[in-house]
Order: sequence, then structure tokens, then C-alpha cells
Amino acid sequence: MGDRKFFVGGNWKMNGNKKEITGIIDFLNKGPLSDKTEVVVAPPAIYIPFVREKLDKKVAIAAQNCYKVEKGAFTGELSPGMIKENGADWIILGHSERRHIFGEPDQLIGEKTKFALDQGMKLIPCVGEKLEEREGGKTQEVIYKQMKHIADNVSKWDHVVIAYEPVWAIGTGKTATPQQAQDVHADIREWLKKNVSADVAQKTRIIYGGSVNAKNCEELAKNKDVDGFLVGGASLKPEFITIINAKK
Repeated sequence: MGDRKFFVGGNWKMNGNKKEITGIIDFLNKGPLSDKTEVVVAPPAIYIPFVREKLDKKVAIAAQNCYKVEKGAFTGELSPGMIKENGADWIILGHSERRHIFGEPDQLIGEKTKFALDQGMKLIPCVGEKLEEREGGKTQEVIYKQMKHIADNVSKWDHVVIAYEPVWAIGTGKTATPQQAQDVHADIREWLKKNVSADVAQKTRIIYGGSVNAKNCEELAKNKDVDGFLVGGASLKPEFITIINAKK
């Protein structure tokens, strides 16, 4: 892994009320959180100010999505500037739920990537294949296409952490084996080397998401190209501390 700092993001998705979120903040503030790990949590956007006020400042905050322009007639959307003003420094983009439930195409995710970086935000863009794509031998094809739309729009690679999330392993209880995860992470790093630069490939963190929990996180963290995790359901529970501290 070299000098890439381990990175763990908690994507809360559409979960939590003030009472439940206070419980999450309490266990995060209690920790202990390894200083080897950079930690970011992504609450529902409406709770970002509430979380920022109460959560230890060493944990950064992300929004779960944003739009591609500064302002305008886009009912229900948030711009990077609005997100930043409310205390978040990071944005998750292109999560499989945004792609597959809400129908966001690669091009839109690319446009959001460009604008959010231009606005000074740090990003966690997500890539990943569906079960039929994996079984059809199309994993690389799908991921490389998604990567191209992201990479073509990145101005500052040091503001980007790539999340590999096999769609078939999200919320299904199925996890890619450590070797399956490592193989795809290595492929993404090789793609970056060929299509961006060797330096970017070496420095960019690639994190794994897909049913990561306290039981499998240490094994996954041993892989040389797995630089951390993007955690869904387990980030709402105290076991998230174990995942944050998975890098030995």
C-alpha cells in the first residue's frame, strides 16, 4: 500500500433520526479510532449540520450525492457549495443505488465529478458491476467504462478516493472474497497507470464496499491494493469502530 493512508467511509444512506444519529456520534466520539485511518461519514444531507456540530472534528463528513451546477431550477437537488457551507468536505458520487435505482448515467456522474472538484470538494466516486455482468465476464469492461467517465473529469487526483462496490455484494450479505476484491482493485490501479499516470495509480486510494463487517474487514484489509472501505449498514453500528481499526 506504500504511503496511501487507510480510508474508511460510512455511508448511512437513508437511515437515522436525531436520536439514532446521536447514538452513532456517541460511539464514534468514544472510539478509539486508529490514527492510521482517515474516517469520513455520510449522513442524510439534512442532518449534516447536526452531525458536524456534535461529531469529533477528526472525522470528516460527506454528502451522499450532489448536482452538477451551482444553483437553479433543480427541485430537490443540492449543489457542492451548499454542502460545503453546511460542514461537509466530501461527496460520494455514482453510488450503485444512484446508478441503478435512480438511473444516473455515467455521463452525469462525470459531469458531477468535474463540477464538485472545481468547487473544492473531495470525492468518493463509486464503480462496480452487477451480478449478471460478473457472471458474463464483463467486470473489467463495465468498470473501465465507469472509470473513464470519472477520470476524464478529474482535475485533482489527490481529492479523489475510488470506491469499488460490486453491486451483487451490496446489502446482500454476499461479500467478494479478499482475492476477488484484490483482483479488481489491482485492475483499477493498472487502468489508472495506463490511462492517467503511474504516479496517480500509485497514490490514489481504492476502497472496497460491499457487505463489509467486523468479521471480514481485517482479512480484506490485508490486500495490498485495498486501501480501505466504504461501509453501508455496518457503519450505523458500534462494529464500525472495528472496521475503522482493521488495518494492522
